Amino acid sequence: NCLGALDGTHIPVHVLDVDKVRYWNRKGELTTNVLACCSHDGLFTYILPGWEGSTADSRILRDAISRTNGLKVPQSQYYLCDAGYTNGEGFLALYWGQRYHLTEFRGRSNRRTKEVFFNMKHSHARNVNLWYSKKKILRTTTWYPPKTLCQIISACCLLHNHIRKTTMIDHL
Repeated sequence: NCLGALDGTHIPVHVLDVDKVRYWNRKGELTTNVLACCSHDGLFTYILPGWEGSTADSRILRDAISRTNGLKVPQSQYYLCDAGYTNGEGFLALYWGQRYHLTEFRGRSNRRTKEVFFNMKHSHARNVNLWYSKKKILRTTTWYPPKTLCQIISACCLLHNHIRKTTMIDHL
């Protein structure tokens, strides 16, 4: 009953000095926070770009759920999500206090608890960042205003879906 993965990702943004405080993320970078949902076959099923980098992932999810045409999770189905979210109806988060980023599993001993094993499988299933890391336009700061950048992000997601549906290899 898993619909796919839900995650937030930060995309560099250029904003006016008066807006910078809201766009600083926890790593000290100016970003826009984007909520993205992907299906098992790597297609975007929902995207909500445009939030300030300082906004918590859970706040963005609450907004997405409350919108009239927002994110809908059918009864008895769920999205996998990371530690920025909590377990709740429609959302299955990983175990707190355990390794969960893919990079944390490389070169580690094979001693794994059931919680760590779950988090490892969970992390593989929800890796939205594979898409983000391949899109150069989204990795570098642009001089477009945030509203235009949101349109670019949406266009990249649509292009990604089109390419995934029409070719076997995503060349972007």
